[in-house]
Amino acid sequence: MKTQAAVIYSGQPGFRYETVEIEPPRADEILVRVLGVGLCHTDLVFSSGAAPYPFPAVLGHEGSGVVETVGADVQKVRPGDSVLITFRSCGACDRCRDGDAAYCRTMPMLNYTGRRTDGTSALSNEAGPVSSNFFGQSSFAGHAITYERNVVKVDPGLPVEIMGPLGCGIQTGAGAVMRSLAAKKGSSLLVTGGGSVGLSAVMGAKIQGCATIILVEPMESRRQLAMELGATHCIDPIAQPDVAAAVRAIAPLGVDNALDTTGIPAVQTAALATLGSKATLGLVGVSAPGTPMPGDVNTVMTFGQSVKGIIEGDSDPDAFIPELIEHYKAGRLPFDKLVKTYRLSDINEAIEAQNHGDCVKAILIP
Repeated sequence: MKTQAAVIYSGQPGFRYETVEIEPPRADEILVRVLGVGLCHTDLVFSSGAAPYPFPAVLGHEGSGVVETVGADVQKVRPGDSVLITFRSCGACDRCRDGDAAYCRTMPMLNYTGRRTDGTSALSNEAGPVSSNFFGQSSFAGHAITYERNVVKVDPGLPVEIMGPLGCGIQTGAGAVMRSLAAKKGSSLLVTGGGSVGLSAVMGAKIQGCATIILVEPMESRRQLAMELGATHCIDPIAQPDVAAAVRAIAPLGVDNALDTTGIPAVQTAALATLGSKATLGLVGVSAPGTPMPGDVNTVMTFGQSVKGIIEGDSDPDAFIPELIEHYKAGRLPFDKLVKTYRLSDINEAIEAQNHGDCVKAILIP
């Protein structure tokens, strides 16, 4: 069948909205009619060529929608079910069996090659194959092929079209605090960067009962939103360039945890300098290849500090995403305050709006 998609081409700026051919689902596959898909920084990293991916390609990995068709082996969902789509994992390796699906041994092969495991693509155009299977979905399109391991059923009474970011950006930020760092009630947390991941971390910290929640963010509108979502303090790094000193003015003994969502080496180094003893710096921001670890080894050793890499908030989607949905329904995770919708055909305009701070999380509607 044919569907509309935003396609990225090598050497050509921006996405082209065009018709592609999508194969029917194989025995282990699910065809989802996409109702909405979040625009994530990771999509932009891959579309820029900064991370290797075969072009032309359909990206998109925060999709949500309605199941249209399922393969013969699929048991988890059936046509008509509302779902959100997250990252893909194998379900068979030791990491998956231990509930660490985000660190699946086959994560790169299942999410970042642009092909099925047999080397084929589910998408094509008149010129030939178009890379698919991005995060097991490629949901910058009217339809997406996905799998049992990376769909989670959603109550159709919820606004399904905006639920997709729970599968990546929201679960990354909230999960980093709630799962990876396991922030304790009454503890202190620093978050650097007030995008969708950073603000989700703020919401996660409030859910955890953190007593001090500090956000570093240069954009005033995002600082204001952070205060609405649960931050106790905000720092403008332009007005207060010595971030470590500004944080220690609030938490003289240093913070218990810090989370960098920026990927900027100088920001990571500043965040490490805010840690107290036995504290942890979590890293979720994508840095340029070859970026060294922040800080001084002797300082980390002397104060028993840790630096922790985090993927997808250490989420086991089938367990954690329903938990996030319950927090959303109860008003504890109002991620819809971050959202602004655009037509998928206007993806390039949405990217510009997000880059300029006109919205925190753009959701594209096919």
